[in-house]
Amino acid sequence: MDETKQTSGQEETPAGEKKKTSKKPETEIRELKKQVEAAKKEAAEATEKYLRMMAEYDNFRKRSAKEKEGIYADAYADCIGNILPILDNLSRAAGSENYEAVKKGLEMTSKAFEDALAKMGITEIETKVFDPNLHNAVMHIEDDAYGEGEIVEVFQKGYRKGDKIIRYAMVKVAN
Repeated sequence: MDETKQTSGQEETPAGEKKKTSKKPETEIRELKKQVEAAKKEAAEATEKYLRMMAEYDNFRKRSAKEKEGIYADAYADCIGNILPILDNLSRAAGSENYEAVKKGLEMTSKAFEDALAKMGITEIETKVFDPNLHNAVMHIEDDAYGEGEIVEVFQKGYRKGDKIIRYAMVKVAN
């Protein structure tokens, strides 16, 4: 014989104590199914949110790469736009047979080129005292008329933009 007796809503334990049952099994199953459905819904929402976030990140990455390419192209176009008037001046000077007109055209071209470099933030490297970080010494002379490390002659001007050296100055150094 079974030692536990079941009465309506109560169970009897082997010690003879009566204990209330919490709920019927069908009710428990329904509640568990609801919890499972809620968990599935929550998981689906989290998955959708994750997928949207990944798509947004991918779009951001592609947009950033495209903007980066656009910035380079814009900077390149601005630089060429600053140089084109110089080419125009050279073309006009080359078409002239008058020596004075050619000379004046070349002077204007040189000035226009210096202005274009200034617009781009490019400056000429100073050439008074030799600095191996700024100058390239291609000749050396011993002469008491000049000081130690003094630049005697500049063969080619040097240029920089901020701290970045574009071209080192090519110089002759004394002593």
